[in-house]
Order: sequence, then C-alpha cells, then structure tokens
Amino acid sequence: MCGIVGVLGNHEVAPLLVEALKRLEYRGYDSAGIATVNAGKLDRRRAVGKLVNLSDLLVHDPLPGKTGIGHTRWATHGAATVTNAHPHQAGPVAVVHNGIIENFRELRAELTAAGFTPGTQTDTETVALLTQMHMAGGLSPREAAARTLSRLHGAFALCFLFEGEDDLLIAARKGSPLAIGHGDGEMFVGSDAIALAPMTDAITYLEEGDWAVVTRAGAEIFDPAGRRVNRAMTRIQIDATRIEKAGYKHFMAKEIAEQPVVLADALRHYIQNGRINLPGVDFAAVDRVTLVACGTASYACHVAKYWFEQIAGLPADIDIASEFRYREPVLSPASWAIFVSQSGETADTLAALRHVGDKVARTLAVVNVPTSSIAREANLALPILAGVEVGVASTKAFTCQLTVLLLLALKAAQDRGRLGAEDLSRRLDALASLPGLMNHALGLAAAIRAMAGELAEAQDILFLGRGPMYPLALEGALKLKEISYIHAEGYASGELKHGPIALIDNRVPVIVMAPRDGLFDKTVSNMQEVMARHGKVLLISDLSGIDEAGAGCWETLAMPEVPDFLAPILYAVPAQLLAYHTAIAKGTDVDQPRNLAKSVTVE
Repeated sequence: MCGIVGVLGNHEVAPLLVEALKRLEYRGYDSAGIATVNAGKLDRRRAVGKLVNLSDLLVHDPLPGKTGIGHTRWATHGAATVTNAHPHQAGPVAVVHNGIIENFRELRAELTAAGFTPGTQTDTETVALLTQMHMAGGLSPREAAARTLSRLHGAFALCFLFEGEDDLLIAARKGSPLAIGHGDGEMFVGSDAIALAPMTDAITYLEEGDWAVVTRAGAEIFDPAGRRVNRAMTRIQIDATRIEKAGYKHFMAKEIAEQPVVLADALRHYIQNGRINLPGVDFAAVDRVTLVACGTASYACHVAKYWFEQIAGLPADIDIASEFRYREPVLSPASWAIFVSQSGETADTLAALRHVGDKVARTLAVVNVPTSSIAREANLALPILAGVEVGVASTKAFTCQLTVLLLLALKAAQDRGRLGAEDLSRRLDALASLPGLMNHALGLAAAIRAMAGELAEAQDILFLGRGPMYPLALEGALKLKEISYIHAEGYASGELKHGPIALIDNRVPVIVMAPRDGLFDKTVSNMQEVMARHGKVLLISDLSGIDEAGAGCWETLAMPEVPDFLAPILYAVPAQLLAYHTAIAKGTDVDQPRNLAKSVTVE
C-alpha cells in the first residue's frame, strides 16, 4: 500500500525521492511528501493527490539536502489531507510509515499526559511523538528509535530521519516489507526493490522484526532482541524492475496484451522435455490441500479447487485469507497449504501463512515476487513469472497464477495415479497451445470496445458462470467494479433463481461465460430465464455455443474452442477487456482506481 523511500546520497536528494516515489505509484496512494536534512535543519513538503502536486510544490518551494525520506500515503487513520500526510514530524524527528500501529490510542493518551500533544488523526504521528519524548529525556536518536520500536504493536515498516543527523536513517519492519539498498558511498531504504532499482541493484531484505541503523558506510541490522545479525545481500535484475508503458495508453492495457508472452515463459519454465518440472513437489502422501488468498488471487484458488478435485481427486478447501485464522480451521498434518499472492506481501495472506506454521506437512507460496516475505517464509516458493504488474487491477498475474495452480493440480493427479502418461501428455500439449489462443482472444478488443459505451451506462451488471466458470464470473465482476465503479456481481448460474433474478430488467446487462462444455446446456437454461425477463445478455462462448444459443442475445463474443480445463484461463481475457474498455468509456483512472492499493500490506 503506502510507499517508503529513504536516501543517504551524494547529490540533492529531493529529485531522487520523488522519482523513487513515482515507481511506487502502482501501490495506490492519496497524498505524498518528502523530508530532508540540510545544514542540520529538518524540513518537509507534503501535498494531497498525485505526485505531480508534490512536484509542483517543490518547484515553488524547493527542499535542499542530500539526506531525506519520502512517502506515498494510502489513508487508514485520518482523511487524505496535508496535515495527515507523511512524513510526520515531531520536533527533531520525522517518520514515514506503512502499516497500522494498533496501540496508538494508548500511546497517544500517554503522550498527551506527558505534554506531547498530537496534531493529526493518524497513528503514525504517535511514532514521531514517542521518539521525540525519548530524545527530550536524553536518549540519542538511535536509542530513542529503539525504545520507540519496543513500544509499538501492530504491523509497520518505518524510516526515521533526525535533525542534525545528515548521515543517519533508522529503518524497521514488522509485518510490512522493507529493503535496504547499497550504493557507492550512498545508502537507500525502500518499500521494495522497484523503488530502489534506478539507484542500486544490491539489496538487503529486512526480516520480520529487524531494525537497522543506516549510514553511508553501510547498515547495522538488529533482530527483535537487539542482537546484531547479518542478512544476505542479493543482486536484483534491473530488467525485472523496469516500469514502462511501451507505447500503451495504460499499464493495464500493456499487461493484458503481455499475457501470451508471460504465459509462454511460465510454461517453458515449468514444463521441460514433456514433463512437469516442480522440484520438491510430490502429492503422493497428501490428503488435502488448503488454498488461501485475497481478492483476485482467491478467485484463482477457487478455480484451482475444481482442478484439484476433478483432475487429481484431491480434496481442496479455499479460504479468504482475512477470515482464515478466525475460522479456526482444522488442518490435517498430512495436508499442504498453498498461499497465493501477486506481491507476496499481502498482510492477511502472510498472517495466514504464519498461523499455519507446522500444522501442515508443507506450505507452498505461489507468488510473483520471489524475494517477498511470503516466498521467503513458505517451505517452497513457486514464482508465476508474470513480470512487474503495475496496474492495480490484476490481469497477467491472475492468468499466470491460474497456470501455476493448474500445473500443481496436474502434478497431483500424476503423483496420485489419477493421470496416465498419455493423458498428461495430451493436457500439456493443450497447455502449450494456450498462448496462441490468448492472442485470438485479444483480437476481441475491437468488438468489446464497440459495446463498452452501452455497458458504461449501466448501474448494475451481473456475471454468470457454472463450474470453473463461476469463479471467472466473480473475477469478471471484481474487475469491472475495481476500475469502472459500476456495481457488478458474479453468481453461479444456478443460483440466479434463488434471489438475484429479482434484479433483472431491460437495464441490467448480464454477462454469461459459457464455453461449450458439459455444463453448457444448464447455463443456457439459466440464460433463457434472464432473457424471458428482458435482461440484456452478452454471451461469451465458442462458435458452436453461439450458434446453438446466441439467438436473442444482446451481444455475443466468439472465443476459440479450448479444452474444458483450460477455459478459465482463456476466458479471463474477455473479462479483463470488458472491464478495461468500460472504464475507458466512463473516463475513470484505469491504472490507479480510487480507494484501491496494489499491495495491501495492512490487515
């Protein structure tokens, strides 16, 4: 969510901070600010809205200095105002923060009683005030920060900057990611490697509970007990962190178009010499899988449940990560738990992974960032190889998640003797054709653009699907809600008559996702129920399905024919294009929709 950057540089730092924050815009934010130390003086600039507002402010009111911190804020405590924007300053200390300080009310009361009165609505200001109080009591900046950290409950990534200290940053993480970058006589702090990539390719990831004293000479890292520890420095691939639109109007359009390429990359990585290449994965003794994720990733898990049970005969549970722990799930010691997250930092999913602990035989992470917290803490991490995804509404990460989950289900079927060599080879050959079929599906963009104007006029839109297409209906509705702000809901087709059919009239478009599979006839029956009540049906099917059932529909979209088990991956493309072009027709912010964040690092 929020973005953090800190620089101990050899040049004017304000432009570097703003440029690094631009690389974190994809996370979502509603205000931004920077603070620097110049000639011993601590000062800051903050603005509400996009970073261009902060840039304009800095033109008229520059902020000199070679040491500084910056932040993009996604509001939690307190509205998006300049007063509530980060960095927060209390006397000689400024702080930027990602996360939530759960005991801030208790700390605020203590600070007020001691004469340190808050001036904002935020939990973050409490961190700055507490540090100020400790420094007023005679502690050094380092000692005051350490004392403050010991008092904080909740999830946080923090970076402290101190007046009179132009060669010092203090960084800390608990629950939210934070990395340290190493340069030539310079040091950096950032929420992730993407922010730091233009300045360095040498990164040290702080572990849970770590805090660090950073100077231009390097970083001293301490664990929660205060013991000095060594953390590995890794080299990141600069190409893997490149953020460019490559001629597209929006990142989302680029990422939709990239799907055939990244899917082919993932298939080459995981299928070699006609065999599934998943070292360390053997489902022979596994009695159940539990799939845990949030948002779009949870719908990928929902599809995977069908695959694990239908193809592999392996029972599968799916849980929304934010509810998983509170359900108090009964976990089998012979089961595996699979955690799916694009960023690998999703707070609820990470908390669920830690809750599982050793209650299961193995934990697997299906992630797009192999250096992320979830990837590092799971027993085994499987990268989806989608590349950097900037658009808040996930597209290529979703189809790559589906692809890796499908390969896991096929491997489970092979390990459990449910899939012979010939059948497996046939399915892998079909998978190899999927990137080409996706290119055909992308060719529907012009037809979808033509109907988007009418969809953009709707107040409500329903998506229907059966079997594995039901989670695709949920995902299609989510995409549309996220970026067009139209109320949309996905339903299992058979559930329509159990309540939602009351919503149907001639103003409600109903998008039916129905490949010509074994459930097609039942889905069409539900579609006819909609049409009998004057609903506007958009049927997405293959040519044979449209020939059979397309008469009377408002619109149809003809998809390539595809084996049943691959349809959920392929049919994600028109769902994404519908959301994208409808949002364009409405004039909304496609890449950074209101109120949303790309990486949700608070519970």
